[in-house]
Amino acid sequence: MSGPALKNSIRKLRFDKSMTQEELALRTGVSRQTIMSIERGQTNPSVLLAYKIAAALNEDVTVVFQMEGNLVPV
Repeated sequence: MSGPALKNSIRKLRFDKSMTQEELALRTGVSRQTIMSIERGQTNPSVLLAYKIAAALNEDVTVVFQMEGNLVPV
């Protein structure tokens, strides 16, 4: 059984807005490599960066990032 995973729609939203990774990186204050890593699901952003990405894409953070799977009850 796999645990929860953070999925994102950054790539699709960027394409819909004709925005490059570089442009999104500049708007959020991180490197293009960071944006690329988050898009691919290799890195999870901090809460602050998640909100910055959502704001730069002019979307709600829950549209950009989705939790898949269930948390394990304690």
